[in-house]
Amino acid sequence: MESKIEDKFIRILTNEYVCLELPEFFEAGKVVELDMGCGKGGFTVQLAKRYPERLVLAADIMIGRLRKLHKNKERNEIANMNLLRVEAGSLIGCMLPDESIDRLHILCPDPWPKGKHRANRLLCSNFMGQIRRVLKPGGCFHFSTDDIPYHDIVRRVVADSGLFEEDNSRLEDIADIKTDFERRWNEQDKSVHHILWVKKS
Repeated sequence: MESKIEDKFIRILTNEYVCLELPEFFEAGKVVELDMGCGKGGFTVQLAKRYPERLVLAADIMIGRLRKLHKNKERNEIANMNLLRVEAGSLIGCMLPDESIDRLHILCPDPWPKGKHRANRLLCSNFMGQIRRVLKPGGCFHFSTDDIPYHDIVRRVVADSGLFEEDNSRLEDIADIKTDFERRWNEQDKSVHHILWVKKS
């Protein structure tokens, strides 16, 4: 039997859940931010606290991470955050309504550096069209990584898609907010590189 806390998460396990529960989150005119692969939610919590008038969606497939984020949310009395237990490809590919997200964050995803694992990478050419679909007009996609080869690959994939234009000025309002992973990396004098792209009309 699942714990009561897991009942607070939308759990996407079968196709019957597709596009069933998510639309009720969205209100006309409300700014929506999605942290895809939120982990324990250090970035997500700070984002939600900074913008209490916005809806912040925190998505991850790992229930242990979401439990910790839920406790953090409750401790900080955050009312504008919803947690989603869901695989990234399913959420972006078919579950989110068209043009529903203002800013999508994919921060420090696994670069899958080994050649035999590259097919596991989330950010590929096919995924660019799915990201564009869920972004509102003028919406943006924020990506970060500590892995330089992956940084260069993603930058090339986005450029080749022709769907976005780079505009890092749209990161200025959150430049001081870091993921748990980035904070650990910075403590070791290592850098995490951020890029933001805006959806072309």
